[in-house]
Amino acid sequence: MTGTPLNYPDAGATQKGAALWPAGYRKLQVRTRLGRGDADFETAAEAVTTWRLHRAAGVRFGTDALRAAPGVEVEVGLGIGALRLHAPCRVVWTVAEGRRAGWAYGTLPGHPVRGEEAFVVSQEEDGTVWLDVLAFSRPVTWPTVAAGPLLPVFQRWYARRCGRVLRRLVREAPSGGEEVQNGHARRRQTGR
Repeated sequence: MTGTPLNYPDAGATQKGAALWPAGYRKLQVRTRLGRGDADFETAAEAVTTWRLHRAAGVRFGTDALRAAPGVEVEVGLGIGALRLHAPCRVVWTVAEGRRAGWAYGTLPGHPVRGEEAFVVSQEEDGTVWLDVLAFSRPVTWPTVAAGPLLPVFQRWYARRCGRVLRRLVREAPSGGEEVQNGHARRRQTGR
């Protein structure tokens, strides 16, 4: 599939505000609080950029690349057995600057939808760490078209699941996992 054109317009548009995303596509923006502090940011950023988040969320990621980089092709597998959907994608942008890290993939021909999805970890000035899942898409195969209003419900569920899974990965990390009690941050007791 190397060199195969993406099957949607405006590659890289998830880096811009949703107002600049292509018309005629469903928009998705889900934000999940992951934790607080540099250790939580580093843990979350590493999990996102090395596919660990997606694999922990139950997604098959077929790629030889160890981490997200522009041009890396990935085959995403969702579902089980004969019901597994195979979705070819290409990473269209990455970010690793300051307190932001993440990437977006765009769909290739053969994907059940057209569009782009981004996974970005950021740390606010107050130390709070967030995952933003941003996407624009529209169905193109008969199963996704037939799913009608259920498709956006599934996409939102999946984006929220990514947030829950990443929050768990951050909490389980040996150096991560601050929690706030009575307005004061303290290290969570993990029993290790």
